[in-house]
Amino acid sequence: MLNICGCLVHVMPEKTDSVIAAITATPGCEVHAQEDGRIVVTVEDTGDKLASDQIMDMHQIPGVLTVTLTYHHFEPLHAQDGPAMAAAPAL
Repeated sequence: MLNICGCLVHVMPEKTDSVIAAITATPGCEVHAQEDGRIVVTVEDTGDKLASDQIMDMHQIPGVLTVTLTYHHFEPLHAQDGPAMAAAPAL
């Protein structure tokens, strides 16, 4: 199973650009929107790291105040895990 997590990351507004750069440089993480020190991020498991560990790592990025899990979904990886979805739902 693949974990797909949606998170809201609150940052110090002056650190927004550097936090976004750090998040987008992390495999399995994607920034979808940002406004006024709030960043919407999705995090997926990778071959090297679980999504939960990546979320914990985000807390250590300079300028991050909080990371809140707002959505969690399990997706089958293989046919034997269950029917695969054609496309993941938009957040």
